[in-house]
Amino acid sequence: MPEVGSGPVIVLLHEIFGINQEIRDTADLYAEEGYIVVVPDLYHQFSDGIELGYSEYDHAQAFAYYEQFDVPRAMTDIRAAVAHARTLPGASGRVGIVGFCLGGKLAWLAAAQCEVDCAVGYYGVGIEDQLNLAEKIRCPLTLHFGATDPLNPPEAIDRISEAVEKRPDLKLYVYPEAGHAFSRSGPTFVKSAALPAHSRSLETLRRTLGPAYDLSALADHHFFLEFGERNPEATMRTMVPEPYVNHVPTMTGGTGHSELLRFYTDHFIHSNPVDTKMTPISRVVGVDRMVDEFVLSFTHDREVDWILPGVAPTHKRVEIPMLVVVAFRGPKLYNEHIYWDQASVLVQIGLLDPVGLPVAGIEATRKLMDESLPSNTLMPNRT
Repeated sequence: MPEVGSGPVIVLLHEIFGINQEIRDTADLYAEEGYIVVVPDLYHQFSDGIELGYSEYDHAQAFAYYEQFDVPRAMTDIRAAVAHARTLPGASGRVGIVGFCLGGKLAWLAAAQCEVDCAVGYYGVGIEDQLNLAEKIRCPLTLHFGATDPLNPPEAIDRISEAVEKRPDLKLYVYPEAGHAFSRSGPTFVKSAALPAHSRSLETLRRTLGPAYDLSALADHHFFLEFGERNPEATMRTMVPEPYVNHVPTMTGGTGHSELLRFYTDHFIHSNPVDTKMTPISRVVGVDRMVDEFVLSFTHDREVDWILPGVAPTHKRVEIPMLVVVAFRGPKLYNEHIYWDQASVLVQIGLLDPVGLPVAGIEATRKLMDESLPSNTLMPNRT
């Protein structure tokens, strides 16, 4: 269940390994995203409670079940699960399907046969043999494949792509250097594929099912608690139970609730100079993340641990362009990646001599604020 106790429903379809810890963790993830999650045990046709891991023995067992799997019976189960999901306490009445591996193929079938509001399938094997169902799909559908997945070779993906390319509500994405199970934790996980795939899945789910969140307002409230009220405990309450923050140039921040709270309390919120100011430049808001561009300015009148760790106050004025990428899970912040030009900071406080180096001090900020200022001033051969 989501924290608020209500919302749209996702029927989550498991891999060939049954309902195991990976699927439970995935259910928790989508609950954090704001969904009631139902996971039908599609292997009950063999026995109750089949749960496999990823050892060589478990793989052999899983493929044995897969070869005997009664797909029509599973579709009857999924159809019943979808109907039941619409009646759950707190359910909005709208239901989507999300499936992985075996569940990815079943998501394709369910989109055509189970009257769902939308469907998402990850690396479903054998969809190319069921392309006659494409014309029966009347709901938004998103499919994800790894480009190096031996179970979904390029020719299979090409056939599926040809079947969906004329339907704007059917999306197919292929991720370079990602194999089968690229979204599963462990040795097959590929971050550069799993993260954008999750965002694209959420785009389908949010647009069709909801819930809708004002990410911009959520972020502004978080920033106010950081820089306005300077309240570490209240700031943490705007975040998921185990968030993380990474100031990329200095590698400062924290991972997990206790470590991040300690960082906010001892090294960030109370160490910022009184005149610290954020001047907004631009903001881009997506389905589950936001990118803020702004100028951070302050007087270096104290040791500012997170940006100048170990550097005694110089009482110099600092103005630097910054980017922060804020990721959300549902209505809570999940992580923040913060970027800036550390060389510019060091030039401005006098710790780095810019002569002969391709670095700029406060001029970089002034150029950002006024595009009419000269370009290429660091280039000795400019014309």
